[in-house]
Amino acid sequence: MTTPTSRVVVITGASAGIGRACVEAFAGRGDRLALIARGRAGLEAAAAEARKAGTTAVVIEADVSDPRAVEAAAERVERELGPIDVWVNDAFTSVFAPFTEISAEEFRRVTEVTYLGYVYATQAALRRMLPRDRGTLVHVGSALAYRGIPFQSAYSGAKHALQGWHEALRCELLASGSGVRTTMVQMPAVNTPQFDWVLSRLPHRAQPVPPIYQPEVAARAVVRAADRPERREYWVGGSTAATLIANAVVPGLLDRYLARTGLDSQQTDRPRGADDPVNLWEPADARQDHGAHGRFTDRAVDRSPQLWATTHRGVVAGALAATAAVAIGTYLGRRR
Repeated sequence: MTTPTSRVVVITGASAGIGRACVEAFAGRGDRLALIARGRAGLEAAAAEARKAGTTAVVIEADVSDPRAVEAAAERVERELGPIDVWVNDAFTSVFAPFTEISAEEFRRVTEVTYLGYVYATQAALRRMLPRDRGTLVHVGSALAYRGIPFQSAYSGAKHALQGWHEALRCELLASGSGVRTTMVQMPAVNTPQFDWVLSRLPHRAQPVPPIYQPEVAARAVVRAADRPERREYWVGGSTAATLIANAVVPGLLDRYLARTGLDSQQTDRPRGADDPVNLWEPADARQDHGAHGRFTDRAVDRSPQLWATTHRGVVAGALAATAAVAIGTYLGRRR
C-alpha cells in the first residue's frame, strides 16, 4: 500500500528479468513506480503486478539509447508522480558470439543501450536531482564490469565502461558536496529471459554461467543499495566476489581458465533454434510477457549468504569477535 513517505522510483529495463523483479520489490514497499522499457506486453504486466500490490505504476515505452526519449520520460514521471527520488538503471542488450562475428552495427547497438543508455538516463535524472540536492542513482552492473569473458565482448566492454564512468561520476558528486548519491550493484549470473532472446551465434542455446541466482536476489540488493547508497558498490553472490578477487590477484590465470571453459559454460546441450526471438533491435516482449524468470528455475538459488554478510557487516563482525573471544578464553583456560 502506498504510504505518505513512499518514494518515486524509476526503473529502466522494467519489463523483464532483474528490472521486473525490482518492480515487485519496490512495489511491495509502497513506492510509486515509473516503468521504462521497449516491450509493451511486459511493461503492462509489470504495472499490473505493482498495482495489485497497492501502488501506482506509470508505463513508459522508450528506448534508453535515445536521449530525447529518456528526457521525455523523466519529464513525464515528474509531471505524473512528482520529484524522482530513486532512478534504477537496468536496461541492456547483448550479443553472444566471437568478437570477429559481431558486426559493427551490432557492437554499436549493445554499447548504445548497455552503456550510453545509463549515461543518458543519469543525465536526465541529474537535471532534476541536482537542483534539489537530493536523489539516488542505482546502476545494475555485473561481475563482467571487472572481468571480461569470451563470446560476450560487446557486453563486457559496455559494463567495463559503466564501471569507469560510475567512478568518475561518484568522484564529481563527492567533490561538489552534492546530496545526490550514486552506487553500483555488481551481479552474478541470473535466471532471466535474456538467454531466450539474446542474439547468439553460439552453436547451442545460451545459458548463464553457473552458479545461477534468481532475479529476486538481485532485486533485494538493488533495494538495499537504494536505501543505503553511501557505499560505492555492492557485490551479489559468492561467484561475483570470487571472480573479482581472482581477477585482481591472478588475472592471467583467469584468462587461461576462461579460455578453456568459456564456450561450454555459456551453452546448454540443446541446439540453438533458427526461429529463436532476438531483442537486439526490437523488443521480444512487445506482444507476450516473459516475466522476471528464465528457464533455469530448477538450477537457480534464491538466497545469497555473501550478500547477507556484506550488508550486515556489523553482525558478522560481532559474531567473529565473539567467536574469537571464546577461542581465546578457551586457550587461556587450558594454559592455566
